Amino acid sequence: MLTDLFDFSLPEDRIALRPASPRDAARLLVVRAGDPPALEDRIVRDLPDLLRPGDALVVNDTKVFPASLHGRRLARDSGGGPEAAIAATLTKRLDGSRWQALVRPAKRLAVGDVVRFGTEGRVCLLGQLDASVEAKGEGGEITFAFVFHGPILDQAIAERGEMPLPPYIAGRRDVDDADRSDYQTMFARAEGSVAAPTAGLHFTEPLVNTLGARGITLHKVTLHVGPGTFLPVKAADTAGHRMHAEWGMVTAGTAAALNATRRAGGRIVAVGSTSLRLVESAAAEDGTLSAFSAETALFVTPGYRFRAVQGMLTNFHLPRSTLFMLVAAFCGLDVMQGAYAHAIENGYRFYSYGDACLLFRDA
Repeated sequence: MLTDLFDFSLPEDRIALRPASPRDAARLLVVRAGDPPALEDRIVRDLPDLLRPGDALVVNDTKVFPASLHGRRLARDSGGGPEAAIAATLTKRLDGSRWQALVRPAKRLAVGDVVRFGTEGRVCLLGQLDASVEAKGEGGEITFAFVFHGPILDQAIAERGEMPLPPYIAGRRDVDDADRSDYQTMFARAEGSVAAPTAGLHFTEPLVNTLGARGITLHKVTLHVGPGTFLPVKAADTAGHRMHAEWGMVTAGTAAALNATRRAGGRIVAVGSTSLRLVESAAAEDGTLSAFSAETALFVTPGYRFRAVQGMLTNFHLPRSTLFMLVAAFCGLDVMQGAYAHAIENGYRFYSYGDACLLFRDA
């Protein structure tokens, strides 16, 4: 399909810079696909009333780490130029001391350069955090070899790193200490993501307790969100886009519990696109789930046949993104275009810290 079909205009003042407080006070647009489709304005706290006893929510328990580092390239011994400011987002650990990273501006770095991140640590032992450029990939990825190793390196990164907020937030305000908790779901356990599974940001302990009291179960899966998830699709046709692979895991116990939900007539409701893509990756053609522990690069566009997931809680996504393509596949492009137009007209807040929508496929 043409990527232009997934474009829309969003006023800048609709982009949320801070989350709702409390989290479950965010607005919720309920979208029921059908003929005609139905829209309903609610709040996230209403979720227990919008689901049925016996339904199963699937959340992503990945944890975001402070992957954004700011530093400077040290002057080269060869006299090849002065120090230069460098911004890096760590994306993949290669071993105890080596990381792959996206760097701005990558053209300022050459193999052998040394980048110094910060000047002082909170722990005197750590001193300065230096990394040498070991390799540059064809796509601009940088491989850093850090001077520290293992837990000491993890501590140094945690001290100097910032939460990797998307550029539509970080470009409009400074990242601060509040983001360390705001940009983390209450389910976060397994560290490894450079972006939050943002649909999970709306949950609170009281909401989870109310869901449980209503007979709605909650199940955890893990998918570590990579840097490519939220990027706009640059190819003119969706067939030309390739998803970045991300590692995920569905345990045998979770697969069995979700299979039991389906057999009993309950619905699997994915909390976020990451949970949906992982559950669908673990599902057979008939919707039966099995244990899964591997990378997935599932790219969901209109025409995809959903195997297991029947409902979805998700935020409002960027135009031309794989995430908007996914929700268009779930409910229909025309339905989601209408839902987004309604959300914009009625003042819903968009993107990572914004409001949510609850989607139900046409049965």
